[in-house]
Amino acid sequence: MPYYRQVGEIPHKRHTAFRKPDGGLYAEELMGVEGFSADSALLYHRGLPTAIVDAVAIEDERGPITPNHPLKPRAFKTHDLKFGDADAVTDRRRLFGNADVTIGFVHATKPSPLYRNAAGDELFYVQGGSATVETIYGSLEVGDGDYLVIPTSCTYRVLPHDDGVKLLTIEARGHIGPPKRYLSAKGQFLEHSPYCERDIRGPSEPLVVDGTDVEVLVRHRAGLTRYTYATHPFDVVGWDGCLYPWVFNIDDFEPITGRVHQPPPVHQTFEGPNFVVCSFCPRKVDYHPESIPVPYNHANVDSDELMFYVRGNYEARKGSGIEVGSLSLHPSGFTHGPQPGAAEASIGAQFFDETAVMVDTFAPLDLGEAADASEDHGYAWTWSGRGPGA
Repeated sequence: MPYYRQVGEIPHKRHTAFRKPDGGLYAEELMGVEGFSADSALLYHRGLPTAIVDAVAIEDERGPITPNHPLKPRAFKTHDLKFGDADAVTDRRRLFGNADVTIGFVHATKPSPLYRNAAGDELFYVQGGSATVETIYGSLEVGDGDYLVIPTSCTYRVLPHDDGVKLLTIEARGHIGPPKRYLSAKGQFLEHSPYCERDIRGPSEPLVVDGTDVEVLVRHRAGLTRYTYATHPFDVVGWDGCLYPWVFNIDDFEPITGRVHQPPPVHQTFEGPNFVVCSFCPRKVDYHPESIPVPYNHANVDSDELMFYVRGNYEARKGSGIEVGSLSLHPSGFTHGPQPGAAEASIGAQFFDETAVMVDTFAPLDLGEAADASEDHGYAWTWSGRGPGA
C-alpha cells in the first residue's frame, strides 16, 4: 500500500530489543517485497514464525484449463455454479487462468482453513453477503461491493457471516496495487485519482489467538503444502509499515467522465502483472449533444476482456442474456462492441445505472472447469441473431 500504518505495540526503533512482560523477546518479522527494495512491514510475534513441526505436500484439485478454441466471445452465469457447504479457500472454483492470473468464484458459507498464498497477491470482489477476514495483521470486515487486497504470504482465513459471502477471486503471480499513474513518486494518491487514502480500510488492532500445532495451507510456486506450526500464526502484538491487507469499496470509486465516450483506462482501479482491474460505476454520461454513450466497436488487439456484471443493467449488453452475476469474455482477435440497437438507444441518455468489474489480461485467458459448468452457449451469436448453420 502507498501509505504508512501502525497498529498495536511496537518498539521505538526497528531491529532493537522489544521485550514481553516476562522479559523474553518478541520475534521480529520483516514482510517485504522485491528483495528489500519496495514496500514492507515489521511484525512482532509472541512465538517464532519459523517454528514448523510438519510439512505435507497436498494435491492441487483445481483441474486443467483449456484454450478458448474455437476463438469466440463467451458468457457465463455464476449463479449456475453449485457449491454446497463451501469455504472461500479450498472450494473456490476456477473460471479462467493463464501464467499471470487465476480467476475464480465461490459462494462460501463455512470458515476457511488458515491459508497463505506465497505465489502472489490476491484480490477479492464481494458480490454479495459479508464475512470477517482474519489475518496476521488483524481482522477486516467485508461486505457487498468491497475489494480486498491480500498481499503475498499473508496468512488469513475467511469467516462468512450467516448470509454467506460470494467472492470473485483474482490470484496474481506477482503484486496488485493502485495504478502507478495515480500515485506520486512517494506513493501518495494524486488529485486526479478516482479514489484516495480516505477511501481505504486497513486492520485497526492486533488479532492474537492462542493455539499449538496449527495447520496452515500454503500455495507456492511448486503447488500446495500444509504446514503445521508449533504456535498459532495469529500472535502479532503490533506491526507497522506500508504492506498490509486493505479494503476499498466500489461505491467510493469516482467515475471520470467526458464530453464524449471515455476509454476503459479511466475506469482502472488496480494493476497486476500483465493485467488490470477496472470499475464501471453508476455515472453521468457523455454530454456532447450527439454523443453515443455506449462503447464503440473495438478490437483490443493485445488483451482479453473479462467483464463481471454486479449491479444494475449494463447498457451495452442489453438483449444479450447478460444479467447480474454474469461474466462476458471478449478475447483478443474478436472485434466486440454494443449489442444491436444499443448505440442508437443510448443517444441522449443522461445517466447509466450499471456496476461492473472488468479484468483485462495481456495473455489469453484459458477456460477452467467452472467456466465449462456455467457457459451460456448462445451468447456468441447475439450480434447476428443466427447460430451456426442458420
